[in-house]
Amino acid sequence: MKITAAMVKELRERTGSGMMECKKALVESDGDLEKAVEQMRKSGLAKADKKSGRVAAEGLVCIKVSDDGKRAAMVEINCETDFVAKGDDFTQFVESITEQLLASTSNQSDIMEMTLSCGNSVEHLRRELIAKLGENINVRRSKQVASEAGFVGHYRHGDRIGVLVEMTGNDNSVGKDIAMHIAASNPACIDESGVSEELVAKERAIFVAQAEESGKPANIIEKMIVGRMKKFLGEITLNGQPFVKDPDTKVAQYLNQSSATVVNFCRFEVGEGIEKVEENFADEVMAQVRGS
Repeated sequence: MKITAAMVKELRERTGSGMMECKKALVESDGDLEKAVEQMRKSGLAKADKKSGRVAAEGLVCIKVSDDGKRAAMVEINCETDFVAKGDDFTQFVESITEQLLASTSNQSDIMEMTLSCGNSVEHLRRELIAKLGENINVRRSKQVASEAGFVGHYRHGDRIGVLVEMTGNDNSVGKDIAMHIAASNPACIDESGVSEELVAKERAIFVAQAEESGKPANIIEKMIVGRMKKFLGEITLNGQPFVKDPDTKVAQYLNQSSATVVNFCRFEVGEGIEKVEENFADEVMAQVRGS
């Protein structure tokens, strides 16, 4: 059967695949469009499985907030290259997931099974996108935040850092300020009560060893340790950090002046904690040349 340009175009529109790949599928199915679609979907699933082990440390962080400012959703989705992360297909995938997560009234523990407005699950669309774009794609993490008594502050720095802050108070501008501060300073927790005993013990042991090397009396050493621990806790806690917009003021002071408090916060940064593979493209080319 003769494969026409119109047939190739229709298959491309239905699968989102390249022209040559669509033409090949139509030839193999003898022009049967439905068989070609089924074949390409099966092929796409196989491609997705093959790419699942590849490191995906690029991508986007997306935030969506309800009109009343009391609910918000944030998602980080990863791909392999910045080029794909900036493409329309990937961006629309991320946006649609975040929008659906915001619309969901229940906490989505398994986001991959969530059904989007198109009628397909996140996992189904993820695998189809892998087949189309040729890169591994991971829906890494998501967060839903709701506040009954206050509001949700938010800030996104470019496409790579996102922050949600559950707050009490009446001034939404304060929420944005605090979210911006968290994006820039990356505190570990709100205050000292959120610092783990293990971390405190670890840092104290380090400070003790450093102070003892000074040869000073025990009472002086203890004062040195207390001072260093106070400085350390101030650096890693939100309330103890100097406010980025006014370094002479602590965040706790700024919040008190604004009659606001932080209940909880969440910060996502694209690729944070993912070990990237360092590639030497010159060696890769040479290896291909030697193997040919």
